[in-house]
Amino acid sequence: MSNVRTRALAESALHKAERFYEDNRPVSDYFGMNVFDLPKMQLYLSSQAYEAVVEAVQSGSKIDRPIADQIALGMKNWAVKMGATHYTHWFQPLTDATAEKHESFSDPVKSGGGSFENFKGSTLIQQEPDASSFPSGGLRNTFEARGYTAWDPTSPAFIIGKTLCIPTVFVSYTGEALDQKTPHLKSIAAIDKAAVALCRLFDKNVEKVTPQLGIEQEYFLVDSALYSARPDLVSCGRTLLGHTAAKDQQLEDHYFGAIPCRVMAFMQDFETEAYKLGVHLKTRHNEVAPNQFEFAPIYGEANISSDQNLMMMIIMKSIAEKHNLKVLFHEKPFAGVNGSGKHCNWSLVTNTGVNLLKPGKNPRANLQFLCFFSSVIRGVYEHNHLLMSTVASLNNMYRLGGNEAPPSVLSVFIGETLTRLVESIEALPDGNLASVTDKDIKVRSKMHIVNQIPEILPDNTDRNRTSPFAFTGNRFEFRAVGSSANVASSIFVLNAVVAEQLVRFKDLLDKYMDQGLSETKAMMKVIRQFLKESDSIRFEGNGYSEEWRKEAQKRGLKSISVPQAFSEFTSKENTALFEKLGIMTSREAAARYEVLNEIYVKKLQIEARVLGDLVTNHVIPTAITFQNSLIRNVKGLKELFPGNYSEMCQMQINLIEKISGYINTLHDYVHDLVEARKVANKITDVPKKASAYSQTVFPYMEKIREKADKLEMVIDDELWPLPKYRELQSFR
Repeated sequence: MSNVRTRALAESALHKAERFYEDNRPVSDYFGMNVFDLPKMQLYLSSQAYEAVVEAVQSGSKIDRPIADQIALGMKNWAVKMGATHYTHWFQPLTDATAEKHESFSDPVKSGGGSFENFKGSTLIQQEPDASSFPSGGLRNTFEARGYTAWDPTSPAFIIGKTLCIPTVFVSYTGEALDQKTPHLKSIAAIDKAAVALCRLFDKNVEKVTPQLGIEQEYFLVDSALYSARPDLVSCGRTLLGHTAAKDQQLEDHYFGAIPCRVMAFMQDFETEAYKLGVHLKTRHNEVAPNQFEFAPIYGEANISSDQNLMMMIIMKSIAEKHNLKVLFHEKPFAGVNGSGKHCNWSLVTNTGVNLLKPGKNPRANLQFLCFFSSVIRGVYEHNHLLMSTVASLNNMYRLGGNEAPPSVLSVFIGETLTRLVESIEALPDGNLASVTDKDIKVRSKMHIVNQIPEILPDNTDRNRTSPFAFTGNRFEFRAVGSSANVASSIFVLNAVVAEQLVRFKDLLDKYMDQGLSETKAMMKVIRQFLKESDSIRFEGNGYSEEWRKEAQKRGLKSISVPQAFSEFTSKENTALFEKLGIMTSREAAARYEVLNEIYVKKLQIEARVLGDLVTNHVIPTAITFQNSLIRNVKGLKELFPGNYSEMCQMQINLIEKISGYINTLHDYVHDLVEARKVANKITDVPKKASAYSQTVFPYMEKIREKADKLEMVIDDELWPLPKYRELQSFR
C-alpha cells in the first residue's frame, strides 16, 4: 500500500550528499568577510567615527547622533558593496527566537525618477517594530503597539543573504526590556564593575573584566521528506508518538563515529558560511544518539558568543534545506535516546589577558583565582534554584533529570585536586590564615602509557558529565541549558549571581582589613567563609544516582519542576538581586514570569492538539484498517475450515481483541485529554493555567503515547502511516 510514509521513504532514498557553498580558498582568505568588524570599520569610517565605536565597545560610552550618521554611511557603503539590498534591526524577543523586519536601502530620487541607496544614523540607532505582537508579560497592552529596537555597537553587524543584520536591544515605549539581550548586556556591565574592583587589588592596570563564553551546540538532523511526513515534528519539533528502534544508541557506536557523507557535506557548507560570519568553529562530531551531532566554536566575549550562536541556528536551517535535511534543535525530539543541550563554558577575563578562573603560577595569582573561584561557587549556591529555573521549559523538561543530561537539581563539581585544596582552606584556624602556596594547586604528574605513545599531561580535574555546573580547569561549564534556548536567558542570571558575590567579597574584605587583618589574611578569611557557606552545593559523585537525589534533599537543594520553577523570577530575594544590580526591575522580572508560563501553555496546547489529531486521524484509522484485514482473514478461514478455524485463527482473534482494546482506550484517553484542555483553557490566570496543563493535560499525553506505541508494534508495517524511529534515525 502506498501511503505518506512509503512515499517519503522513496523520496528520501534519492537524496545524496552534495556541496552548495564550497570555497576552496584557505579559511583565512574569507574569514569574517560578511561581518562589519573593526578592520572593515577602519576602511569605511572616518578616524573620528572609528574611535567612537571603539570607545563604545571598550568603555560603554554613547555614540552621538552626528557620529552615528558617519557610521551608518560607512556601514551602508560596505553592505551595498557586498551585495546587500536590505537592512534589519535583528533582535531577540522573549521567544528564544530572533526577529527581523527588512527595510530596503533604496530610496526614490525626488526629481527625475530613479533611486539611490540611503541609510541614516537615526535609522541605524533606532527602529520601531510592533511591541504588542511579541510576548510582553503584561508590560504592553494589545492596543499599545509602540516599541523600540536600539543598536548594540558591541556586537558587529553582519550580512546573511542580501540583508545587513544589525544586532539590537528591544524595549517598550516606557523603556522596559522586552528581549533577552537587554538584561544580558546589563549583567555584563554589573559583573565588569564588581570584578574590576576586586581585580585592582592585584593589578592596577585592570580596567575591564569580560565574561567569556564558549557554547557547545547539540542538534539532530532528519531527512526532509521523512520530516514532512511527521506532523508532530513539523508542528512541535519532537515526535509525540513512536516506538523506540531495536537499535538506537545502546551499542555506543554513533558517538564520535565516522560522520555520514550527507551530514559531512552539510557540515562543510555550514562551516564555510560560519567562517564568513566571523565565527571560529573548532569542533564537529557525532553525538551519542543516532542522527545527533555537535559543533563548538572557540571561546569569545559572552554577548558576541550568544549572538553568534543564534546566527548559526539561522544559517544551519537554511543550509540544511539545500541538503534535503531538517535541523532539530528541540531538546528531546526522540524518546528513548539522548536529547540535546547547549553546554555553556563560562569564565572571566581581564583586559590584561588574565583568565580569572585559571589557577596561577605563583601564590599571588592563586590567591586571585581563589577569590573569584569561591565567589562563583558562593553565588551559584545562594541562587541555585533561580539559576536552574532559567533552563526550565517544556522542551527541556523532557531531557533534564534522565540519565543522559544534568539532573534537575544543581550541584557544582570541582575535581579531586581543588577539593583537597578547598578542604585544607576550610580547615584553617583563624590564627593561621596563610597565603596559598604553589604546592596547593599543582598539575598532576605525566602519564606514561607505552613506549611509542607520547606522555599524557592530565588536567587538574576530571570531567563529570552528570554535574550541571562543573569546573573544567579554567572555566565553569553550565551543562543544563537547552539546545533550543537563547543562552542569554541563563547567562545573564549567572553573571548577576556572581556579580552580587564579588560585591559582597569586596565589602567583607574591607571590613576585615578595617579590623586589622592584612590584605592577604583578610582575603583568605573571606575565601574560607564563602567556601564553607557553599559547601552543600559541591558534589563530586554520580549526579544520576538515587543516592544523590536523597543527599541533595538532605542538603536543602531543590529539584526544579516545570512550570513551578518559573516563580523564582518573582521571589522577593531574586527581584531584589536584579534591581540592586540594575539588571531588571521587579516589573520586568514579573513579565518574564508571565511570558514563561504563557509559552509553556501554548506549546503544551499545540502538542496536545497535534497528538489528538495524530491518534484520531492516523493511528486509529490505520488500526481499524489492519483489524478489518484480520477479520476478513478469519472469515475466509472459517469458510474453508468451518470445523477447526477457531484453533487456526487463535492468533488473529487475540490480535483483533487486543487492537480493539487499544482503540477503545485511545479513544477514551483522547476524549479525556480534550475535556481536560477545555477546563484548563477556561482559567484566565496564566500561571494557574500552566499548572493545570501540567497536572491534568500532560498526564493524558503520556498515557496516549504508551498505547499508540504498542499499536505500532502490532500493526502491519506497510500500513503504518508515520515514518518510524528506525527510519528517522538513519541516513542512506
